[in-house]
Amino acid sequence: MTLDLTTYRAHALSHAQGLGLFEQVLGHEPVSAPGSGLTYALWVKGIRPIPARSGLDAVTARLELTGRVFLPADTQPEDDVDVAVTGAVDGLMAAYSSDFQLGGTVANVDLLGAHGPGLGADFGYARFDSTTYRVATLTVPLIINDAWTEAP
Repeated sequence: MTLDLTTYRAHALSHAQGLGLFEQVLGHEPVSAPGSGLTYALWVKGIRPIPARSGLDAVTARLELTGRVFLPADTQPEDDVDVAVTGAVDGLMAAYSSDFQLGGTVANVDLLGAHGPGLGADFGYARFDSTTYRVATLTVPLIINDAWTEAP
């Protein structure tokens, strides 16, 4: 038993790619400006055992992914920047909700936050080089049964 980040991430990223909204979909947090147009990036935020779902021989884990939607804040018309970012978040949340087992690879996306913060997004700004981006930062919590074996 191990965590299979490659598989979980591939399923989560395929939903973003399938929306047809993003010019780029990245499996890592960008360290430089992601460019123009909508970009979605996904990376690991944390991993924790879930005591209430674990047994005497196996541990259930919560793998929390961070997703971020980026769009240059000076995209014209500027009144449509929030509309585009919010529309992308809406599409992502709908996709993660409608395939909450990521193709059967996880027990579930913790949509409502049974074991910590649920699926959600917070909006703000990020700056790379000389470009300011409007961003929405998603929490994508995955519950993975029997992630690790317990042994004396």
